[in-house]
Amino acid sequence: MTTPRFLLIFLLLAASALPQTALSAQPNFIFFITDDISPEDTGPYGSKVVKTPHLDRMAAEGLVFDNAYLTASSCSPSRCSIITGRYPHNTGAPELHLPLPKDQHTFVQDLRSAGYHTVISGKNHIGKPEDIGFDVEGKGGKPSGSEDWVTLLKERPKDKPFFAWFGSFDAHRDWQINDEAPKYDPADVVVPPFLFDGPQTRQDLADYYHEVSRSDFYLGQLFKELERQGIAQDTYVVYCADNGRPFPRCKTRLYDSGIKTPLLFWRPGTIQPARTASLVSSIDLSATFLDLAGLPAAPSIQGVSFAKILSDPKTSVRDYVFAEHNWHVFNAHERLVRHGDWLYIRNNRPNQQNMCTESDDSFPAGAELWAAHAEKKTSHAQQDIFLNPRPAEELFHVGKDAHQLYNLATDTTYQETLLELRQVLGQWTKETGDTNPEKPTPDRTVKRGPQPRGELPGQSMNAASINHPGPVRK
Repeated sequence: MTTPRFLLIFLLLAASALPQTALSAQPNFIFFITDDISPEDTGPYGSKVVKTPHLDRMAAEGLVFDNAYLTASSCSPSRCSIITGRYPHNTGAPELHLPLPKDQHTFVQDLRSAGYHTVISGKNHIGKPEDIGFDVEGKGGKPSGSEDWVTLLKERPKDKPFFAWFGSFDAHRDWQINDEAPKYDPADVVVPPFLFDGPQTRQDLADYYHEVSRSDFYLGQLFKELERQGIAQDTYVVYCADNGRPFPRCKTRLYDSGIKTPLLFWRPGTIQPARTASLVSSIDLSATFLDLAGLPAAPSIQGVSFAKILSDPKTSVRDYVFAEHNWHVFNAHERLVRHGDWLYIRNNRPNQQNMCTESDDSFPAGAELWAAHAEKKTSHAQQDIFLNPRPAEELFHVGKDAHQLYNLATDTTYQETLLELRQVLGQWTKETGDTNPEKPTPDRTVKRGPQPRGELPGQSMNAASINHPGPVRK
């Protein structure tokens, strides 16, 4: 029996009216990565002050990860790690401002090879777009880097699925206040216990809150455009940060205030509202994006896909996450493993302060903390950045000590846990080719200009060619 001509015409017209991506099995992706934002400074992670209505919507309609960890709390190493699915010392770019080597493979290249339209706009801090897999580089534009994001979505080819990497400059110093987000009263801010509670710090945090809210404003613009085009149900929107807030004892550091990231996945009709306590690492994003696109993970990827958590939030894909702290203006060599409620940090530079620019007196919160310390007004929780020497090992129960203020490494009650995590970190070090350079990159002595590089972590073991993931499951 043949189809009547009028019915055939109707079906063809109906199909042409559908969004092009609805005709494809491959979903679209928007990866919204912000600068320098800690989870607890957003609505989905408990802030009662910072207004993030679009993140609140993501949390109400999508999946919130409560234990998502970065591999580095440092801008470019974190981003290079995400795009390759590799630990910083395995990327060949483990220190700040090092571009990703051209021989490193990215998941975006795989998406492009599979027919995806790939675009990057806003903060990049990885490498030349064409070298890392992008068809189009947007103009970005400050203050947030979002000037052309909606335009790029409008002008994309409609016959291809797309992957958009939108990098917000918010909330990176210096602050730029405008009318696209609320202005906060310093009296309302929540001062973490490791910062000095004074007027400079409160104003600094209030201005930071403004930029957190502004990043949320631009997220809302993307939602509006997806809905205008009728492709929201065909698109995964993913939100995360590259490192923690730019304040003392946060950015660059391996405490949760620096290394933990907000991570939310949203796709209406596909992801059901939930929260998950499962451990995931930022190196898992690459394998996850490829999995959701129906593509295999490249052999170079050290992460694992957590796509199944999106449909079953109670499942898990790993028992351990690892992270590293390398040179970021100041010399450093720290390593972390998180397992269950335990967090273990090994510091291979214990005979020096653990610093970054945000921890010295360059900015208001740091300046006020240093002034308070000079006047002997700082508390136990505020002593960290002044310690010299520092503990070579730190052990924290994150469930009982959310800010990691009380080191249990010398408590005999927890020696079994200490020995276990020390061994696991040692195994990861060996299997991934991590090293502690004898002649590391020195502290930067001038604010701008080329930085003389020393030996990189992993360089002597040719770690950039090692694909072993280290321990994943116990």
